[in-house]
Amino acid sequence: MSSGSVLTPKGAATRARIVEAAADLVLARGVRGTTLNDIRAGTGTSKSQLFHYFPGGKSDLVRALADLQTERVLDAQRPFLDALDTWEAWDAWRNAVVAYYSSQPLWGCPIGAMTSELIGSDPLLAVVVAEHMDRWRGYLQAGLTRMLAAGQLRADADPETLALATFASLQGGLLLAQSMQSAKPLAAALDATLIALRSAAQSTSARADS
Repeated sequence: MSSGSVLTPKGAATRARIVEAAADLVLARGVRGTTLNDIRAGTGTSKSQLFHYFPGGKSDLVRALADLQTERVLDAQRPFLDALDTWEAWDAWRNAVVAYYSSQPLWGCPIGAMTSELIGSDPLLAVVVAEHMDRWRGYLQAGLTRMLAAGQLRADADPETLALATFASLQGGLLLAQSMQSAKPLAAALDATLIALRSAAQSTSARADS
């Protein structure tokens, strides 16, 4: 299937089914631990059919998996992720993140896991997948930028650095959640980072004087 090809509704549904089934396999086994034959067996797909939808083979499929997992993760954080410009929204976002990962059969961040694994085996593909991480972090930075513009953060606050620190805490919490099989480290990491973010807040008296 070339980049310019348009799928029929049936074809789009078949491709989506393959991606969703492959996502579960890769999440459980990793990118390197999941072969195209595994995916064919798990999806009941022939070799020709698989390459019809993913002519670049496994690389094309991994890109599709990254797209799918990203949308799943981001959708679970909405609508709060799109409006992180109040402390109430940040608290709600924190709760949405913890609730989502607590409901997943396997702990950890699927996007981060793919990126980490691919860095050693396929650096170019790792860069493509990592762009989804940058997009996710960008939502955090956008919210903090709006808060700075609204005078809710100190004038010397740096939204980019604050967003990076928040995202690092999130990913670290997810890594420990995976190793401990518990949401406790994720919740603790997010609680700590929200306290740190609030330390950059403009005080009520300062806002009144401005």
